[in-house]
Amino acid sequence: MNNCTVPSINKMLIEQPPIPYRMLFPETVWRIPMKHKAVFLTFDDGPIPEVTPWVLDLLDHYGIKATFFCVGDNVRKHPETFRMVVERGHSVGNHTMHHLQGAKVTTARYVADIMEAHALIDSPLFRPPHGLIRWKQAAAIKDNMRIIMYDLVTRDYSKKLTGEQVLDNVRRYMRNGSIIVFHDSLKSESNLRYALPRAIEWLKENGYQFLPIPM
Repeated sequence: MNNCTVPSINKMLIEQPPIPYRMLFPETVWRIPMKHKAVFLTFDDGPIPEVTPWVLDLLDHYGIKATFFCVGDNVRKHPETFRMVVERGHSVGNHTMHHLQGAKVTTARYVADIMEAHALIDSPLFRPPHGLIRWKQAAAIKDNMRIIMYDLVTRDYSKKLTGEQVLDNVRRYMRNGSIIVFHDSLKSESNLRYALPRAIEWLKENGYQFLPIPM
């Protein structure tokens, strides 16, 4: 029996969605082709005062602009934290009002939740929570919003992973033009604080620039 170690199929499906799955949603953006070495750092599920300001300070330290996909209810509860994201020059995107999983709700409810968040966030960028969206839901918003998925999920939210394992996900799955997902949330905080600065250092050492997703 071959004793070589390979990533499990389930793990790879999470960290780096396969091409057949991406082809199911041709109207979405998974990766942005680049002629020079660049990646796109994105942060989901904030803004919250316990974590987001730390992320902003770290990005300022490195002179990096990123993209924050914000939950509308968090923007409502923490408008000053959301304002910090915008005032520091980062792109922002809509992550629904209540972090709804598209597969579990009707299209009408899903779109209404997006529009409720849009009133607070006012961005043409949208990312579906959990990366799950029905075809009808995507079709309902694609003419007015740019649906941004991801090329690499760090899984910083996982309690089964250490910060070093999250960092290893970046090293293993990152490639030129990758849209990389971290989370500015309490659930991810411990792994985020360990992995994010080290991932930035590693990417910089390998010659990568950091770009926000244009709004």
